[in-house]
Order: sequence, then C-alpha cells, then structure tokens
Amino acid sequence: MKTIKHLLFGGLFLSLIACVDDKPLAFDVEKPASIAGMEYLNDYNVLKSYISGSANPDFKLGIALAANDYIAGGQVTQLANSNFVEMTAGNAMKYASCVADDGSMNFDAVQNFVSAAKAGGLTIYGHTLAWHAQQRNKYLNSLLVDKEIEDDGSVIKNVVVRKDFEDGQHLGGWGGATFDVVSESSDGSKCWKITNDSESAFYAKQSAIDMPFEAGKVHHLSFKVKGTVAGVLRAGFQNPSNYSSCGDYPNISISTEWQEINTAVMVAEGAKRFLFSYGDYVGSILIDDIEIYTEDSGATVMIPVPVIEDDFSGGMRMIGWGNNSTRTINNEVMELMNPSAVNPWEAQAGYDFASELEEGTIYFLKMKIKGSVEGSIGAAFQKPEGYAGRGDFPSITITTDWNEITVSTTCSGDATTRFLLNYGTYAGTLYIDDLSIYWEKSANSIPLTPEEKKDTLTWAMNNWVEGMMKATGGYVTAWDVVNEAISGGGDDGEGFYTLQSAKTASAEDIKNNFYWQDYLGNEDYTRIVVAAARKYYAENGGTAPLKLFVNDYNLESDWDDNKKVKSLVHWIEKWEADGVTKIDGIGTQMHVSCYANAATQKSKEDHVVKMFEILAESGKLVKITELDMGYIDENGTSVKTENMTEAQHKAMSDYYKFIVKKYFEIIPAAQQYGITQWCATDSPSDSGWRGGEPVGLWDSNYSRKHTYAGFADGLAGK
Repeated sequence: MKTIKHLLFGGLFLSLIACVDDKPLAFDVEKPASIAGMEYLNDYNVLKSYISGSANPDFKLGIALAANDYIAGGQVTQLANSNFVEMTAGNAMKYASCVADDGSMNFDAVQNFVSAAKAGGLTIYGHTLAWHAQQRNKYLNSLLVDKEIEDDGSVIKNVVVRKDFEDGQHLGGWGGATFDVVSESSDGSKCWKITNDSESAFYAKQSAIDMPFEAGKVHHLSFKVKGTVAGVLRAGFQNPSNYSSCGDYPNISISTEWQEINTAVMVAEGAKRFLFSYGDYVGSILIDDIEIYTEDSGATVMIPVPVIEDDFSGGMRMIGWGNNSTRTINNEVMELMNPSAVNPWEAQAGYDFASELEEGTIYFLKMKIKGSVEGSIGAAFQKPEGYAGRGDFPSITITTDWNEITVSTTCSGDATTRFLLNYGTYAGTLYIDDLSIYWEKSANSIPLTPEEKKDTLTWAMNNWVEGMMKATGGYVTAWDVVNEAISGGGDDGEGFYTLQSAKTASAEDIKNNFYWQDYLGNEDYTRIVVAAARKYYAENGGTAPLKLFVNDYNLESDWDDNKKVKSLVHWIEKWEADGVTKIDGIGTQMHVSCYANAATQKSKEDHVVKMFEILAESGKLVKITELDMGYIDENGTSVKTENMTEAQHKAMSDYYKFIVKKYFEIIPAAQQYGITQWCATDSPSDSGWRGGEPVGLWDSNYSRKHTYAGFADGLAGK
C-alpha cells in the first residue's frame, strides 16, 4: 500500500438498491450470464460460504471499499454484505481524512460508516492509527516550530527620523510660510522656526520629510513645541502619489510655553511622506528635537532566513526569457538587457526554488540595482503551473545610480516555487548585485529540544487516537496500529532493515510524509501508539478483546529472501521487550503480480510460502490485509485488463488459489485472523491505484471472473 491509493470504488457503483442485508439480490451482480468457458462460475456460492465456522471460528473474510460507497446502501453494500463479514475503509479512517490543517478533527464519515456497518452486520478492520503517509504535515510541523523566549518587558526603540537642527538645516515646505533655524529652544540651542502670516486651509501650508515608512507599525512622534499664540498643529503620513492619508496623529495643541509632545499612530500601506500641516495657524511655531520611531519588544528581534542569496560570483543561476532579452554576468554583476519596450511579462528573469514558499509568510527582496536609463520594473512570486500569481512586490524605481532597495510581499498561495523580475516595459540594461530573497524569524526563539518535540507529538498522537476511539465507540476491535514501519533498506546494527525515516527518504517523500518515529524514537513510536489505542479503546466502550496489528508490504519479497518480514518480526520483538507493549498480529498486504515467466513465478510462490512460515513461527495472529493481483507478461510489462487473455486470467486464478490455500495450510488455525481482498472490481484506467489492471475478483460490470473461482477454491481448500 502506498500513498497513491485513492478511494477504491469511487465512481464505479450505481446506487440501485438502498437496503442493507444478506438476502438474495434483486439483481444479478454475482452470477454472470452464460458465456462460453465461464458457465462454471454460476455454480459458485458467495465467498463467505466457503469459510468453515467450526474450523476457523475467528477467521474474518474482508473487503476493502470506500466508506461513502458502503454508506450509500447501493451495489457496493449488497456485494459486501453478500460475500464478506468484515470491511476496511480505503481512506476514511486515515489521519489526513479526519484531521484538518489547523489540527481540528472531524469524524462524521467514520461515525456514519460504523453505523452502516452495524446495520449490515459487518465488522470493521481499522486502517490505520499510525503511519508516516497521508498525514497533515502543515499542522504537525507547526507543532514543532521554534519557541519564543519569554518577553522580559524590555522595549527596543527603532529611530526612523531624528532632527535637532544643530546642523542649521530646517525642513522645507510649500504654501507661503517662511522657515529659519534660530537659537531660541528651551535650553538656548538651535530650533526650527515656522512663520505663517496669513490664514488658509490647514493643508495648504505644509512641511515634509520624504521617505518610506513601514506599514502596519505604530510610529511614535515626539518633539518640543511652542508658539507665539495658542493654536493647533497637525501631523501625519501620506502617499504622495495620490495624496491619500496613511495615518494622522491627533491634533496637537500649541501654547505660548514650551511643551513636549508624545503621540502615536499606525502607519498604513503606501506611506512615503511625513507632514506637518499648519495653514490655519497664524503666527510663529518653534519646533525642536523631532523623533519618529517604532518600538519592538526586547524579546522580538528578527533575523533573515535566506531563500536565495546571489552575488553573481558563482556563475549563472538566474532563469529568464522573452523579447530577445539577455542575461550576462560581467565583473560579478548581473546585466539584464531588454532591447525594446513590450508588456511587463514579455521579458522576465528570476529563480526557481528547490522547495515551496510558505503561504501567508512575508518575504523580502533586497538588492543593489541601477539602469542604463531611468524607469521601473516589477517583481513577483509565481506558481509555475498555470503561471498563477502568488504575491506582487511594490514597483521598483530604477535610476542611473546604484541604489539598495528592500521591498516585501506576502506569499499568497500554494505551490509557490518561482520568483520573477518583470522588465518588459524597461528598454535598456539593468545592473543587479547582491540579490537576496528572505523571510524573517525571531532571533529570540530557540528550537524545541528533542524531549520537547517528543512530548508535543506524544500529545498529538494521543489526541488523534482518542478522537478515533470515541468516534468508533468500541465497535472496531482490530486495527492496523502501525502501518508500513519497515524501510526495506539500511541496517539497524543487528542485520535487519531500519525503520522508515526522513534521514533516508527521498526529497519527494520528505515533502509529502511526516515521520513520527524520527521524533518519538524507533522503539517508543510503536509503544506510544499501542498504549494510546488500548487506553482510549477501553475508555470509549471497548469491551471485546482489542487486536492490534503491525501492517506492511513486500513481506513476500523474493529479491531479498524475505528480509523485510524477518526485519518486521525482529522489530516487534524489540517493541515488546519493555514487557508492557503487546502486538497481537502481523498484517501482510500482498499487492502481488502473477508472472508469465515460469522461473519468476516459481520464485514468487516459494517466497510466499517462506513468508507464511516466518509469520506462523512468530506466534502472532496473521492477516492478509490488502490482497490484490496484477499480471506481468514475458517482457516484464504489466498487462492491462483490456489486453488480458483467457489463459492469463486463469493463471491469475491459480495464483489466488495458491496464496489463499497456503495461508490455511501453513498458518495455524489459532493464528488465522483473516484475508481482505483490496479490490473488488478491476481498476479503472484513471485510477491512482494500479490503474487499468485486472485486480478484481469481479469485472467492472460485477460479473465474476476466473479469479473469483481461484479465491473461492482457496477458501474451500480444493
């Protein structure tokens, strides 16, 4: 079983009958019309009739299906009720199906499935409590972020503007007022003098400081002021491109005595100018010691975390295209030449990232840049598939002198793996150096210790298992407690395979999976889940004995002489070595293929036998959890259903019979828990699981296949 498994029956079934029972069907889904060579299938009974209750009292014959299909009460329900006694939900009981990205849990589908199973008289085999695949990585990783150091109450003052006028330079302005620097401050030092001889609208006479101010931050304003008469002075921020307000301070009352003003306002997006406004004040205003500043908690110092850093000393890393534009590195400076003005996106350059940016995170672009002519360019993030925008930076002004610019934007969507400079409208050459793209994190945070991560994820695992056990209410008495733990490679130091781990997984697997065992520990991973399952099962109505299985694939492997099943048995012994943990059974998935090559097929069969012998010797309950089969021709090619011959179908039937019969011959009756067929019908061509392969016991029209006979004969011991 792999993460590519999807709902097993979705879209295949028609809701023809709504009843849920074991009575003879009102339509013929099991016995096909007489076809030459197939008539014998009409003589077979339903599959569960071939299980001897006296010889195998605890054995359960199962089928895997989509929970919603069974709940619907149609053809899937009829087939399951008629032929099987147990069901496995393909996806509905997995972590990612019940847990959201914010950690909230929804078990509605599980509860509805349990209710339907009770009504149909079938048991449920729980699949699965712990696994590294189909997890909610976003949520689980959010539990492991660095922790902030507690705020000590200190404040860091970040001065943005400071003017004491001791240099003799005053602020400029417009509207008709006059300005001077005079030695008339409260302590006799220099100060700025504004004189307005005639009254007008307050905004008609102003003085400004032009520079960008950070949006979303409270900007404090402090200064000393007095006037020749009492009145009002106004101050605030503005976007000079359209003269819109970006935050106004409360009106400032002026008296004829020196006073110190302290006020604050939140600055809005686009603020690139600070203004004093005084058109309606007639007289002289004296101002000294201006400060504009922001404040940060002493426990919040941000440091950059680079995504891209390029000083162009290591060769060409930029990608680019369009309008015969070129990208050249000269003297460790990137030169982007665009021969003519076109649409912005018709000349682009940028970078592809090795991993996706985080949606909702603010990213910064910092670089030194100049151009052969003045102009402007754009910059943005992109999802390459469909060229979807994922956050635009503010327009970047280009001059013929070097400028260092820093702009920011928020990543606005998923799958963001590209940054682009859009310079189609700029006809000329751009020169760029020391380019970096980064996000910021608190320097006052520290990583969680391994012990803290383990404690956090132990809570998360217990929370998940408790939620599932509450939803099933004690009805589900057998579970895949841990799924696919064994890696199939490496060496644990004792000659056996290691556990699955991000340390040995591919980049793609690391991206898609969450390896609990890396944090909980190789031994404690399983022990924690087993303990949680037993605790919360008992607390939520569980009275029948709870059977916990460790489930894995490729246990019948011939290429390593069954080393994986040997490794699994070895690890179970280690997990149980604490004297507390008890694992009741082993699940072998058995997603097998029948081979046209006789030697290959003989090897496969021999190692199926060896697997059963090893499992029998373990003393554990044994369940074939996910049996299905494809066909491989002499060329080593998987044969699609539409191309299968009668002989190939019969060969598959024989292999099914062989597997099922050997299970009963080799596994002692007391260890025989059950067999579950993973695919009832042949897989549709567009399925994510063995698409187009002849994996079913029934065809897509619910007619029995030769494999049905082989499976039934195996159950009957023929």
